[in-house]
Amino acid sequence: MHKYNWGIIGTGWIAHEMADALNEVNGEIHAVSNPNEESLYKFAKEKSVKHTFINPDEMITDPDVDIIYIATPHISHYDYIKKALNAGKHVFAEKAITTSAKQLDEVIALAKSKNLILTEGFTLYHMPIYEKVRDLISSGKLGDIKLVQVNFGSLKDYDPNNRFFAKELAGGALLDIGGYATAFARMFLNEQPEVTLTTVKFFETGVDEQSGIILKNSQEQLAVMALSMRAKQPKRGVISGTRGYVEINNYPRATEAKVTYTLDAHTENYETITAGDSAKALNYEVMDMQRYISQGHDDGQLSLSQDVAHILNRVRDNWGMNYTK
Repeated sequence: MHKYNWGIIGTGWIAHEMADALNEVNGEIHAVSNPNEESLYKFAKEKSVKHTFINPDEMITDPDVDIIYIATPHISHYDYIKKALNAGKHVFAEKAITTSAKQLDEVIALAKSKNLILTEGFTLYHMPIYEKVRDLISSGKLGDIKLVQVNFGSLKDYDPNNRFFAKELAGGALLDIGGYATAFARMFLNEQPEVTLTTVKFFETGVDEQSGIILKNSQEQLAVMALSMRAKQPKRGVISGTRGYVEINNYPRATEAKVTYTLDAHTENYETITAGDSAKALNYEVMDMQRYISQGHDDGQLSLSQDVAHILNRVRDNWGMNYTK
């Protein structure tokens, strides 16, 4: 496979993980950028990156960079994505890829017009276990899928000044962890759902602290989600059909799926499916991104991201919440 040069914007913990993945896979870290010089030079030294840019715009226009990886707060993604695509670069952006569906629709159209790959950093799009689960569902062994249940709760330290709780930085549970839950649900629904019911508890800064969300599509498939930023929950997803169900724990980087077959109301059989390595989650992202570029298209992930963005937008509309001070 062709070796691509990556330019990294941002030097937080996820950028560190991605740099490690790039060093393990056939991906070259050509440059890194961060206006914080101390953080920039420390990162470059630790990850052996030769080229540093205080101004991300200068790195974006570097002719030797093929892929721009964006690992900055959500609120800045849209501008960086547009600049990178207009500079002829492929883009891999951390979730949430943009803060609104309108922004994402715009950059998707831009990427298509320039024949460039744009991808969102949802690990679950790339974990090998999900191909096996989709194959299981396609085989008909679970019958017709009726219901998807998803939980994601993290316990963030109480700190109103942290970016997780900053409204002007698009903080809150919905974009930080809710995207994962929604992406999981959307993967196993046959078509895009509508937001049937949702309720929210706001944090003192005005961002969503926790919420419950129910989705339903025209085929009457349901998805039920529970999110929280101040109460720990298992990262657990359940896909239920007329002939069985699948439980997936730690679903963002899952390697195991427990299957219960319910052929009738009185009989149960069990199976465990395994695939992949959670420690290599970002390696799979890198390999898929470079494969997308080589083949000239993704495997449908961007379309899923677009559906997720529209669902999250409708949820926020129901709450009357927008990301402004």
